[in-house]
Parts: sequence; structure tokens; C-alpha cells
Amino acid sequence: MNSSELSTFPFGQSVCWHPNPDWIAASNLQAFMQQHGISSYDELMQRSTADIAWFWDAVIKQLDIRFEQPYSRVFDPGEDPRLPRWCIGGKMNITISCLDKWQDTPVWQAPAFIWEGEEGKSLTLTYEQLHREVNRCANALRALGLGKGDAIGLYMPMIPELVIAFLAIARIGGIILPLFSGYGPSAIISRLENAGAKALFTADGVLRRGKAVAMKSVADEALQQLPGVEHVIVAARAQHGDTPMQPGRDHWWHELIPSQAAEAAAEITDAEDTVMLIYTSGTTGTPKGAVHTHCGFPIKAAQDMFHAMDVRRGEVMYWMTDMGWMMGPWEVFGTLLIGASMVFYDGAPDFPAEDRLWALVAKHGITHLGVSPTLIRVLKSHGTGPVEKHDISSLRAVGSTGSPWDPESWLWLFENVLGGEKPILNYSGGTEISGGIVCGNFFKPLKPCAFSGPVPGMAADVVDENGESVRGKVGELVIRAPWIGMTRGFWHNNARYFDTYWSRFEGVWLHGDFAAVDEDGLWYILGRSDDTIKVAGKRLGPAEVESILNTHPQVAESAAIGVPHPVKDNEVVAFCVLNDPEAATESLRQELVQALVHELGKPLKPKEIKFVSALPKTRNAKVMHRIIRATYLGESPGDLSSLENPDTVQAIRDAV
Repeated sequence: MNSSELSTFPFGQSVCWHPNPDWIAASNLQAFMQQHGISSYDELMQRSTADIAWFWDAVIKQLDIRFEQPYSRVFDPGEDPRLPRWCIGGKMNITISCLDKWQDTPVWQAPAFIWEGEEGKSLTLTYEQLHREVNRCANALRALGLGKGDAIGLYMPMIPELVIAFLAIARIGGIILPLFSGYGPSAIISRLENAGAKALFTADGVLRRGKAVAMKSVADEALQQLPGVEHVIVAARAQHGDTPMQPGRDHWWHELIPSQAAEAAAEITDAEDTVMLIYTSGTTGTPKGAVHTHCGFPIKAAQDMFHAMDVRRGEVMYWMTDMGWMMGPWEVFGTLLIGASMVFYDGAPDFPAEDRLWALVAKHGITHLGVSPTLIRVLKSHGTGPVEKHDISSLRAVGSTGSPWDPESWLWLFENVLGGEKPILNYSGGTEISGGIVCGNFFKPLKPCAFSGPVPGMAADVVDENGESVRGKVGELVIRAPWIGMTRGFWHNNARYFDTYWSRFEGVWLHGDFAAVDEDGLWYILGRSDDTIKVAGKRLGPAEVESILNTHPQVAESAAIGVPHPVKDNEVVAFCVLNDPEAATESLRQELVQALVHELGKPLKPKEIKFVSALPKTRNAKVMHRIIRATYLGESPGDLSSLENPDTVQAIRDAV
């Protein structure tokens, strides 16, 4: 890669949001800096990455993470920088810090969990009530013979039983296996089999756009090949017909859990015992199980939320997610460790009307809302009316992750939802990070699509092909020092972990994203580096093409790929989903081609533009360029288990 060949797409934007000094003065991070005699944000960033042991020890103390046996050292680099050790000698159970520590404080009677279903039902659990239900579930698991080190799957919609089961597994010292609620049998099999799961939580079905969709039957099909799964606990959500139950193996939640005692001791584990495996899909091969520990993922999640996003005790976080995506566990651990409230919504964000998301904000007093740029592009098409129907003044910030922004959609959100006064906390990292590498914050000014910079504690950099830092150019995103949330490897496959993240630059984590830092120190993430298109010696990020296409009023969303060309290496092919399918004319196609030629230059004129009904995306709305490219070229698309709707692959085939 030659970073100088890359386009300067991120640059040239003007600052449109300036920090509010009063907000900075009242922030969690300012209190942290004052406590440690740090005079500026830049000084904090330097110290947090240069003195790792000091920083993470200070974070643990600020978050009041409880240890039954204190650690002797918070960080031991060991002999291999890829596998450092954390909280040496410490013993704990993270649920004590999530729940028990709030007894005898005002938080105990405050909302911990707020749920709303698509059909309008709702439920709120205080910290005391959530603690009680988690204990009942933990006792039920122990009664079934499950305990420390046992892997237990979660294949459920975003319902109250899900958060209770999630915490109960951790409380007994088990290993949480969150699964995307839209998985088919093969995806469930590969993950539960790899982890050696002994039990599974599921539901009879799920409601989507007013219709019941079966889940238990999908789980049953998978369980035919998983004899090691001895127990299945089923929540009644959708009342989906006559749900078959296998005697001895299957248990109804409402029959098993409520009768249990409301007190249950937390299993004390080593701080570095595995608390969770989150599986991510690769281009080829089996899914990768990222290993996370009691003192790892939860602390990093809460620190991101507390420092970068300034979530405070008593505030309300709703991130649109599924538990199978890391943002689900992130929201649970982060809010509870802080003493905030989490919101789960089980349903479509625009059902039964386009204002459903904004109605949720208003009803539940949401202070921090997490969305994807893709969702905003969809909601933007309905205009500002749905937003204006509701009082969303409770919002302090909107977070975003999942895919790159285009400036027009970013500005629409900023101006119409945040009133041009509150920040968009753009957030990017990953499952193996336990949260963010870079994020917006309340301390730095913002330009459209930008990140304020690395999260405190993250020694992020942008480098050229030789591993040298670059600014004002696009390069590879790397991390130069360990952080507490880093995955402890891939489950039973560290060779693959080393090859994925550590094989390019010695001792440096290569994340696989293209990034840039502009002249004002603002950061940009431009998509996966392996998605980059090289045309006649010029490297082009898909986001550059898509940003131009998405500005057209007829284009709802788009995806650009590179396909082989005998002379130019590659040509651009773009796929567009239209707001009105009837507008798919040759005239519109040529209009879009000319828009790209005008903005990018004639050498980057696309080979063709295809109109499609849908794009293959993950549940967190990330467009899967590799699948689109493989389908266009008639090759095997590989692992499709992470797709929200595998049928979208057929939409690409139909267009081709």
C-alpha cells in the first residue's frame, strides 16, 4: 500500500461543532484528570498510553470495580506482547460490581433495565429487582448442574429474559455465548460446538413487524447435531404456535425460574477467567471466538462509556443492537458498572411508523442513543416530521458505529436531531477490542464524519506500508500498546489470532481498517483496508464512491466494489438501493455515473451501476463488500452466518 496514492476524501470539511466548556467542566473525564493532576486532554492521552499500569489501575478505582482478592499488579507485559496478563492474582466476579455494589446506595432503587416490545408492552427493573431475577436464574442453572467454566448459549430476541440470563451465566462463573437472534441452524451449530456449550437459552419466537417468527424450531434443528447441549431454557415471547418441548432437556422459563430463591452467591473466579466468547465471522473458515475475561471486556466497555461518551450515573443508554453483536454485551456491562440505565427494544425501529425510534427516546428519557449511519440514511428519507413529533431534548449525544458516514447524512442527524448543538460520538473498534479504538468526545471539535480521536488508553496510530506514522494521508489503523479489553486470543486457535492481528508489524496490532488524521487532529475511518479498490495505480475507498452516490435524492444506500480489469487492475462497480424502485431507469444510471466522474475524475469512471432491492448487511448494518464482490464474480460468497438476511445475496445475483 502506498498511502500517498489514496484519495483525500476525508479532508476539506469545516468544523461544525465546538465543545461546550460547561459540559467539559462537569464531565467524568474532567473529574478523572483533576484527581490525577492532569492539566489537558492531550496530556491525559500521552500519559494513558505511556503508563499503562497507572492508567488502568486508576480506571478500575474510578469505576469501583470490586475484587474479592486484590490484584498484586494490574498489568504484566510478559514475554509476548500479544498475550499480556492483567489483574495478576485478583479474584472477582464482575456481576458483583454490576449489581451487588449498588446496595445501600440510591442506585439500588433506580432503573437498571428498561424494555419495550414492538407491540407496545414495556417493563422496568430496578437494580434491586434485576439482582433478584439474576439470582433466581443463577439458582436455576445450578439446579440443572451447570456451573463454573460451563459455556451457555444465548439465542434470544432483545427481551428481559435475555439480560437476566446473560448476567446469571456470569454469576455462576459460566461462559456467556451470545448469538445473533437471526442465525440459522448452521451458524448456531458452529459456535456452540466450538465452545463446547452445555446449555442454551432461547425463545419460542420473535415478533417482527407484527408477525411472529419461530426461533425454537431453528434451535431444535441445530440441537440435533449438538448432543453436548443438555439443557434448553425457553422464554415465551411470541406464543408461536405449539412449541414442541423435548422432555428432560427443555424447560419453560416461566416454570423453572420464578420459583427459585432470590439470593445466590456469585462464584468467585480468577480475574482472567473467561466470562464470554463472542464469535465473529471471517471471510473463510470457521467463526473466530474472541476470548473475554471478567476484568477485561466489562471494564473497557464501561471506561469507553464513562470517559469518551460521558455516560453518568442515572442516565439512560440505548444502543440499537442485538446481543450477538458486541454492542449488546457492551451496553449491559457498561451501564451497570456505571450505575446508569440500559434500554432494550425488541422490534423494528420504524414500526408501526417512521417515528418509533424518536418515540422511544422521548418516552424513556434516553440521554445517549446509538445508531448506525445506514439507519439514519433510511430515516432521513422520511424527512424531519417524525423527529419533530417528539420531545427528544433528553438526548445529550448520539453515538454511531457499524459503517462509514457520508457528510449529508451526518449533517442531517446533527442539525435535525441534535439541533446543531450536541455531538455525534462516532465510535469504531471491534469485538476483539471490547469497544472502541477511536470515538467522539466532549473535549474536541468535530467535522462531519469525524472522530475526535483515540479513546483514552488506546495507543492508536495511522501508518504507511512501512509502519511509519502518517498524517494528512490515508493509512492502516494500528494500536501500539496493550489495553485491558484486548481479546485474550481466539478460543483454541491462537495461531489464527496472531496471524489476523499481529503478522504485519512486530509487536503492533493491525486492525484492518483504513484511517486518516487531518490537519486539525481529527480522525476518520474509511472502511476495511481489504475492501480497497485499486484502479490504474490509484487506491479508492468504497466509502468515497458511496458517499457521492448517497447524496442523490433517489439513492437510499449503496455499495462499491472493485472487479478485475486486464489493464487497470480493477474497475469500480456500484450497487444502489433506490427510495423508489420505479426510478430505476437508464437515465438515472447515467446521471449517477456522471456524478462519480465529476467528483472522482474520468479515470475512476465506474464500469457499471446496478440497481438492487437490498444489500447484504450484518445485523449492525455493516455492508459486506466481500460478499457482494464474490457474488458479482460468480464465486462462493463464503460464510453468510453474520448476515441479517441471507436472501439479500440473491438480490445481488438477480442484478448481475
